[in-house]
Amino acid sequence: MELIIGGAYQGKRAYAKEALGVSDGDFFTCSGTTLDTSRRCIEHLERYTLACVQAGLDSMEVTDLDTLADKIVICDDISCGVVPIDPLERAWREQTGRLLTKLSGRASRVTRIFCGLPLELKG
Repeated sequence: MELIIGGAYQGKRAYAKEALGVSDGDFFTCSGTTLDTSRRCIEHLERYTLACVQAGLDSMEVTDLDTLADKIVICDDISCGVVPIDPLERAWREQTGRLLTKLSGRASRVTRIFCGLPLELKG
């Protein structure tokens, strides 16, 4: 697994396309509580964890990490800034962080994208 993280609009998708050869048809964009693991690249994992929190699910319990073993996973970093007052937003932030921690432990490479520049954190 390759994990790509970074802030919104920092060039994560462009990096996956240029550096890893991902084509437009290879992307699955998360929007609910289901991950389409038939695609090579899963993007916006933070939307998946939000949908899980909103549905009362724990993304750590419902995500089969083995199905992501050969995938490229892209997630916006939502951990920076002020801790949200809203309990749902805090739960979302926590679940995203915990899932990313688990994924980074399993990933062969972890890259952070900042201003379009890749920083290899693990690899």
